[in-house]
Amino acid sequence: MVIASKIILAIISVGLIAVVLLQSGKSAGLSGAIGGGAEHLMGKAKARGFDAFLSKSTTVLAILFMVCALVVAFFVK
Repeated sequence: MVIASKIILAIISVGLIAVVLLQSGKSAGLSGAIGGGAEHLMGKAKARGFDAFLSKSTTVLAILFMVCALVVAFFVK
């Protein structure tokens, strides 16, 4: 059980790293350098498509990572 938990934790870790690295920055591109701050404050910059999918998958993988880390810590102890 401990080995399976550690393998699952490693797979989730690699997935989380990959999803975070695939995301674009908050001020990506020239529009972010010029007027991105105002759009961000007014709420006009909405995540759509692939960016929304990456954002949701980051949240899910982060929660899974925390739960698996706690499970591994419980079994190792």
